[in-house]
Amino acid sequence: MFYVAAIGGGALLRRYVPWTIGWGAPRVMAAWMFVALFAGLLVWSLMWFARQKTTFIPDRPANALILDGPYRFTRNPLYVAMALLTVGAGLWLNTWWVLVLLLPAVAMVDRLVIAREEAYLSRRFGAEYDAYTARVRRWL
Repeated sequence: MFYVAAIGGGALLRRYVPWTIGWGAPRVMAAWMFVALFAGLLVWSLMWFARQKTTFIPDRPANALILDGPYRFTRNPLYVAMALLTVGAGLWLNTWWVLVLLLPAVAMVDRLVIAREEAYLSRRFGAEYDAYTARVRRWL
């Protein structure tokens, strides 16, 4: 929801206060690259949820702690993927507004969503999750 707000808000601001990125074809190619990175990371992350037979839906109980795949590099690859998609959308829409609005979106996801999820995972998986958080960063 926060990422959608960043894209929508940026598109709306672009209409009233244009703030273009420019760069022509390289910008469009970069947009596609970010969308491809989003898709790859999304699929890779969801494959690990399926492999562990647990849910990726935040308000459902987790029955497994995923420590492999993209989760070796970031505790939140799905949120990183959404940030990559938002960057791609900003480049595609040719506006800095989306990229600027991505910063508060990430901060809100970090404080309002991830903090709650991590508190749950710590209660659910205890020392195993705490050891995981000590060795893998929240974002990158």
